[in-house]
Amino acid sequence: MTKIVSAKLVKTDLEKATVTRVAGQSQESSSTASMETVPADFIDGDFSEEDDSQDDDCWGKLFPLGQSFTAIELNKDEYTFGRGENCDVPFIAPTKKHPYFQAYSKVHFKLIRQKTSTGFHIFLEDTSGNGTFINGEKVGKGNKQVLGNNDEVSLAVKKNKAYMFLDHNANEDTSLPKEIREKYTLTKTLGRGACGEVKLAFAKGSCERFAVKIISKKKFSIGGKSQVNLSKQVMTEVNILKSLKHPGIIRIEDVIDTPDTLYIVLEVVDGGELFDKVVSIGQYDEPTAKLLFYQMVLACKYLHDQGITHRDLKPENILLATDSNETLIKVTDFGLSKFVDAGSIMKTFCGTPTYLAPEILLTAGSGAYTNSIDCWSLGVILFICLAGYPPFSDERKDMDLPKQITGAH
Repeated sequence: MTKIVSAKLVKTDLEKATVTRVAGQSQESSSTASMETVPADFIDGDFSEEDDSQDDDCWGKLFPLGQSFTAIELNKDEYTFGRGENCDVPFIAPTKKHPYFQAYSKVHFKLIRQKTSTGFHIFLEDTSGNGTFINGEKVGKGNKQVLGNNDEVSLAVKKNKAYMFLDHNANEDTSLPKEIREKYTLTKTLGRGACGEVKLAFAKGSCERFAVKIISKKKFSIGGKSQVNLSKQVMTEVNILKSLKHPGIIRIEDVIDTPDTLYIVLEVVDGGELFDKVVSIGQYDEPTAKLLFYQMVLACKYLHDQGITHRDLKPENILLATDSNETLIKVTDFGLSKFVDAGSIMKTFCGTPTYLAPEILLTAGSGAYTNSIDCWSLGVILFICLAGYPPFSDERKDMDLPKQITGAH
């Protein structure tokens, strides 16, 4: 497997195909952080600090998630949204061709603020023919549904996200440092990991979206036996991210350091993880797998040229810029990475077992190994893309996982 993946992959026809099919996305990524699952600009127009201000009667805000939508301060008790000119919020035809704009109704949905026995509540009424969705669930024409803080509204199809609702009456997280609250509005949780959680954030003044990785510096136990201070590990990750500039590597935008917590502001990509994509489609056809894999190889080569070995390459750490099968990929999660000098070796045992190279297992992580371990992991990822399942699995009853890997069975 290692020999196959380590073989020369850059060929003229593949190079031309990749440049033709990905160059446009790469350029867009540098300016908009590849933010939407629809092939369109993120936000129309500019924003100033004044746009982010709110009056005393403002009860909520809609943050834009898709093409031609802008931030809206909500202060009336009822709003209509749609293609009709008489709507309170008319949808403007995008300058670029949009696959769903013609599916919007003249009055697509209404937002209604009502006072009830339990206080004020916000309702979304679906008045469309093709549907309005809240967090991916269709409301249905003529139906009403409560709209809660951080809920996402999609139009016509659930993946065509338009707005995220921010309820100004929701309790603000006062535990967030002033540096964060002054620059960003943190909303829903995107995911959680061993070191902390990732939240979706909007930059104040521009409404540009980011993912904020919140990492605690406090000590925690591993296996309940030893205490480990994360500060050095976290700062290693930050320094690595800061030093990388490549369209196939997730980009760091900002770092806010506090005594107890580190906030790493990263670009957002909306296509999800490669792992989830393979699960949803079953497997990739060979040309598409070749396109995605070529990008992974380029990103990995870039890391190796910088003296960096990822050491935890897996489909969960390959992010997709869009929901399309042919898309720009982003390699992420360098929490287990370290800088290494050319020709030096690494002796730290880490990584996910399914994707670990044989030399790591054979020495229980105490032996000498180089950045070729990433090549093995890339080979496993390629197999998964083409076959739809991993080449090695602990679900096998006839042979344990380490023996499968070391024997390449």
